Amino acid sequence: MVILVVYVQQAERKIPIQYSKRASGSNQSAHLPLKINSAGVIPVIFASSFMMTPQTILGFFATSQSEASWYQILSTIFNYREPIGATIYTVLIVVFTYFYAFIQINPEKMAENLQKQGGYIPSVRPGKGTEDYISGMIMRLSTVGALFLGLIALLPIIASGLWDLPDSLALGGTSLLIVVGTALETARQIEGRMVKRNYQGFIQ
Repeated sequence: MVILVVYVQQAERKIPIQYSKRASGSNQSAHLPLKINSAGVIPVIFASSFMMTPQTILGFFATSQSEASWYQILSTIFNYREPIGATIYTVLIVVFTYFYAFIQINPEKMAENLQKQGGYIPSVRPGKGTEDYISGMIMRLSTVGALFLGLIALLPIIASGLWDLPDSLALGGTSLLIVVGTALETARQIEGRMVKRNYQGFIQ
């Protein structure tokens, strides 16, 4: 499962980019990489926080209000092991994935920058057409990323409910996503710093 998470987190769709002769002196091609899961593990963290915060608050009323109907209803809604709680958790992951993907990537700004640099996507009109194309691509990729995140987070919860496993294992998928995502981001930051240091040493 770790290998699968790493693979999907690193997977990307490369959109071909062409640069006009006027901008580069010759016809040059490049690509615009868009990750399948550009939101990373942020949706999982947000969804977990959204579910755990009410549980923490309800814990203060566990002794005095445990028999109250409102307490039992809310406890069920925000319980991962309950079908409604697991459903809400998965829906939150999907919603946050779409939301954060468009925070990470601004199609309007990206299309504007491409046009300024003399770049274009083959068979796609510059400007608004490019913006719509990139937005549609982000939506499609985010659908795959959202379903993947939701599935990885939900499967251990389902397994925990079926075989009465500990709560720590129920959240194993969530923990795995966060740990792998954090490790990949740390490795990316270190690699970036190493490249920057080597480049600075070269120009000096």
